[in-house]
Amino acid sequence: MNTIHQIISIRVRSLLLFGLFTLLPVSCSLDEHPKDQIEEELAHVNREMLFKNTVSTLYNYVGGATDGQGLQGTCRGIYDLQTFGSDEAMLPTRGHDWYDGELWQDMYRHSWDGGHDLLYNSWTYLYKAITLCNRSIEHLAECHNLITDYEYKAYTAEVRALRAIYYWYLLDLFGRVPIFTATTLSMNDVHQSERSDLFHFVYDELAETSSYLANENSVGQGDYYGRVTFDVALFVLAKLALNAEIYLDDDWTDKEYLDGKEIILDVSGQKMNAWEAVTFFCNYLANGYSLEPVYGANFMVRNENSSENIWVIPMDKDLYSNTQQNIMRSWHYRHADAYGITGENGSCATLNTLRIFGYGTEDQDPRFEFNYWAGEVYDRNGDPIPDRTGAPLTYYPKAVKMDLSYDPYVETAGARMKKYDIDKNATKDGTLMDNDIVLFRLADVLLMRAEAKWRNGEDGSADFNAVRERVGAAPREFTPENLLDERLLELCWEGWRRQDLIRFRQYKSLFTGDEFDDPVYESDGHTTVFPIPNDILTLNPHFTQNKGY
Repeated sequence: MNTIHQIISIRVRSLLLFGLFTLLPVSCSLDEHPKDQIEEELAHVNREMLFKNTVSTLYNYVGGATDGQGLQGTCRGIYDLQTFGSDEAMLPTRGHDWYDGELWQDMYRHSWDGGHDLLYNSWTYLYKAITLCNRSIEHLAECHNLITDYEYKAYTAEVRALRAIYYWYLLDLFGRVPIFTATTLSMNDVHQSERSDLFHFVYDELAETSSYLANENSVGQGDYYGRVTFDVALFVLAKLALNAEIYLDDDWTDKEYLDGKEIILDVSGQKMNAWEAVTFFCNYLANGYSLEPVYGANFMVRNENSSENIWVIPMDKDLYSNTQQNIMRSWHYRHADAYGITGENGSCATLNTLRIFGYGTEDQDPRFEFNYWAGEVYDRNGDPIPDRTGAPLTYYPKAVKMDLSYDPYVETAGARMKKYDIDKNATKDGTLMDNDIVLFRLADVLLMRAEAKWRNGEDGSADFNAVRERVGAAPREFTPENLLDERLLELCWEGWRRQDLIRFRQYKSLFTGDEFDDPVYESDGHTTVFPIPNDILTLNPHFTQNKGY
């Protein structure tokens, strides 16, 4: 091999030319003017302006500053579907707060339908970002003469890879969605693709474009930090292969499952089953990164030098408008005020998460202290923070339940988010901070490789226990149950729990009885894929609702 780009050589399927301008509601029009985007008539002046207008400006949309926008950091969008649509965390109704027409209760109970706001927000955000990518690809083709052939291929590959990642989120959340690669097409020509077809589209796009993506480790503030590099593409390819049993199944309601050992993928000219492909991709990534000695270093202020983080949303209050709202949403008002930010007293860990962490037992996982506030709360100086009555503010993790109205713990129930350090110089109520939001990191790679080896009949305990050793946790027996738990212990608050539960066939609806601590679980297969938003079905009569709804 002459370059590492050659480790992947996968056949490319014909790209179906679809458009979706007329599919998008008015709220997702492209009449937006991010601060670093130049006017379109100037985009053709020179190479630098062309790159800025067609490539760099697209990264404005990976993060976000308003509800429903961005892959993480904002509220009422993708992150909330993945987190509050699982058994990891919840937003309890706290008296007059957080009822929102049972929005969050529906998330916890899996009782959503096509009219749920979070679904609509996520769908329209992703297709807005995809449409912007399509427009950039067309501009690059029109202005090919301003750049070299290699630059044209590299710029186009980066945009196509970013677009493929957005399609991966659609694949994971909605399953059956339209694929379009152009900005103009009649709505009558826009049709839903089957989930398996979307899988192959995303997989092939990433495999083909990887040859032209930057082959640079994304650590530090280099030119490729926060951009889609070769490593980012490999991480998503590993995720695709890891979830291939799910993504290639076009009927998720029939209780019949695919076998990853029988799913054959082309990787570097070789035929591999899904688990071998995961291991292949992870082997490469594991050679380029290392676990941070201290777990919390990945989430500290100015964490751009983490040796573990593979892809992040860059945060810099002086340069970007991306926000981190999840901490603010979780903390009690008095807690947040003591740290100079605004608190909304909302999200917290579920009882199931407490059980997995061993909260309050002799075997409590050391990562609980990294990730959650529990018990008495202190300010930066170590002094107790008073509650409204003047008593020390105390969080009661085990007092949590779905509806806390009229409960004595209405304001204080639940362990709160502690994953990211608080930037004392943050602005905009604390949401404009300098902790880059972590999307992909090495610990996940090691756990993916451990899982793939186990599913392929091999021993994955070395990677499994390497992740535990880093935080000072004792080695543990390598079982499927412990592996699923380990993914929550290591990756809580990072938006992976729903996907993991589905892959382990543990994604269930929760129907609470009279007592919250005695819940009744029922398997409900249709909830492994969200419904197509009702407004989208109304807009295009060719679309049909997902099975199970």
